[in-house]
Amino acid sequence: MRGYFAVGVERISKPMNVGNLVRSAHAFGASFFFTVGAEYRAAEARSDTSKAPGHMPVYSWTTLEEMVLPQGCALVGVELTEDAVELPSFGHPLRAAYVLGPERGSLSPAMLERCRYVIKIPTTFCINVATAGAIVMYDRIRTLGHHAPRPITEGPPKEKQDRLPHGSPKSRAGRRSSKEGSR
Repeated sequence: MRGYFAVGVERISKPMNVGNLVRSAHAFGASFFFTVGAEYRAAEARSDTSKAPGHMPVYSWTTLEEMVLPQGCALVGVELTEDAVELPSFGHPLRAAYVLGPERGSLSPAMLERCRYVIKIPTTFCINVATAGAIVMYDRIRTLGHHAPRPITEGPPKEKQDRLPHGSPKSRAGRRSSKEGSR
């Protein structure tokens, strides 16, 4: 899959939820994980059995003003708001950082203001923050990954989808490709 993504939380308070979310982020291939107004403490987040901070960067910002995302990275809030885009209808940015709010609350107004997009999972009420994050990451992989199209009927796809290789450099007029090698 081209591009990259990150997952983060604002003002989350339950270490097990952070541990579950950072483990899921690691499993889905996130480039980094972040917290704003909260801290990820591996010793308290016993649910992170993959030991994700050993495999990807984890940033902890005390305030929203301290948060620095890579240039061109779209901040996407995950929140049940009236004007949020429903996840099944959302086109994921190639470079995105998804941020989820606290367990018994919402993303702060300042965080929502900073988000380029706000999306919501079409549920009738709030779900666990780690579950919500996993659903968003799965949707990203499903829509931006190279998978065989879903069949119209039940069961597996009728055709296999090969992973698209990055391939070797293409030959341009007057130059040899890397496959030709030097003679």
